[in-house]
Amino acid sequence: MQNTGLKVLVHASAFFAPFLVPFIVFLITDDHEVKKLSIQALLFQVAMGILLFISSLLTVIIIGIPMLIVFGIMTVIVPILGIIRALNGDRFDYPIVGSWYQ
Repeated sequence: MQNTGLKVLVHASAFFAPFLVPFIVFLITDDHEVKKLSIQALLFQVAMGILLFISSLLTVIIIGIPMLIVFGIMTVIVPILGIIRALNGDRFDYPIVGSWYQ
């Protein structure tokens, strides 16, 4: 369970500084796994922001409402799952963007 604190911080930052903390952690750490996780967290937040924006535009034709609900829930649940995995010492890849950065 190396760098568990940094991993938890990166996941938890989704609730207080979703772009700043992963970027800073990426710059200060030497651990490849933590760097990968911070980039994934940052990309996940960007992707979810874009998806939520598109969903809000689509609320005009009603399809956006369920999309807003699903993407909103994902934005909250996925970091919580990451925190739990980090505390247990398990590996975690963010959905959608996990394979973008190896």
